[in-house]
Amino acid sequence: MAKTSKLPGNFEAGLSELEQLVAEMESGKLPLDAALAGYQRGIELMRFCQGKLSDAEQQIRVLEAGELQPFAGGQGTDTAAAQE
Repeated sequence: MAKTSKLPGNFEAGLSELEQLVAEMESGKLPLDAALAGYQRGIELMRFCQGKLSDAEQQIRVLEAGELQPFAGGQGTDTAAAQE
């Protein structure tokens, strides 16, 4: 199980790590400490992936509106506030 808190380089890597982590946890063979660490890492990965998806959705909205301008995305942070 990954014990690092380093974020993946892209959405696909994050999703792959998250899927592997879920499979390990669902096996039921992890000790409690490892399961808790895995849960914490899973939350980090979920938030990372959600942020990447949110950034992509915002880019699509800009493109659909015909506004071909640079996108100031920031790892999915504060995109909800930027849309208001």
